[in-house]
Amino acid sequence: MPELPEVTALAAYLDARLAGARIMSVQIGAINALKTADPPYTALVGRQVEGVGRRGKYIVLLTGTPEGTEEGTARGEADDGGPLAVVVHLSLGGWVRVLDHLPEPKVPRGRGYIAARFGLVRNGEESGIELTEAGTWKRLAVHIVRRLEDVPGIADLGPEPLEDSFTLEAFRKVLAHKKQIKGLLRDQKLIAGIGNAYSDEILHAAKISPFAIASTLDSTTAERLYEAMRTVLADAVAHAMGLPADELKDEKRATMRVHRRAGEPCPVCGDTILEVSFADSALQYCPTCQTGGKPLADRRTSKFLK
Repeated sequence: MPELPEVTALAAYLDARLAGARIMSVQIGAINALKTADPPYTALVGRQVEGVGRRGKYIVLLTGTPEGTEEGTARGEADDGGPLAVVVHLSLGGWVRVLDHLPEPKVPRGRGYIAARFGLVRNGEESGIELTEAGTWKRLAVHIVRRLEDVPGIADLGPEPLEDSFTLEAFRKVLAHKKQIKGLLRDQKLIAGIGNAYSDEILHAAKISPFAIASTLDSTTAERLYEAMRTVLADAVAHAMGLPADELKDEKRATMRVHRRAGEPCPVCGDTILEVSFADSALQYCPTCQTGGKPLADRRTSKFLK
């Protein structure tokens, strides 16, 4: 799943190519991907893209008033003359494909799963974007809203971990929750943007067991975790920025030190990276660096290690 660093870089890539473009067409290839009905997706046609940004793991495409609409005109709640936002959550297998031409009038069959398409024109040049999703679980979500807070997932998001306002003291308050630290880092209501991959990387850098209880971390360990979180995420953003959209996933995989590297040597100590599997995910860790040499219980087996 794309996380904070990839979504940040993807949003910047899209902003550089779409800001100022006029939306000429909108096609919904899978109605289950569209999570809102009011305003309708047709209200986007004729609008200019003001910019593309990010909140948590969400891509946010902001649009202005439609062409020919007088700004500042008094309108009713149901009138869609005001600004609208397209909010996209790519989930596990979603991605954005940038086209160098206007999309075909209909979403073609036999080319994979296309959730939505947008045709755009900027400075006389045609382009488009496709929201695609791989895999069997269709979880990509598209919200068209008047306010970002109208998207439930955004309304509930916690603070951004790289913002200056998210200080060490603010982080200590988050750690007061009695949760395993791996789950706490992934909880979007507590900290926005961190998922399975970067929580593994952060905990490895901080030399903390993924099963450690957050509220039991001492002051020194909490500070080490805070610095690891900021450094790992900032470095990943720096690596990802400027890359084309189709290279971001490979760049993420290449920079992982423990995530999805079970059976490989730890880049710090050389011990073998181990894995714990769950119903729909898995975590990876180094026993020497993170758990004092003790393997963690893997729920795939009938024998639980003590």
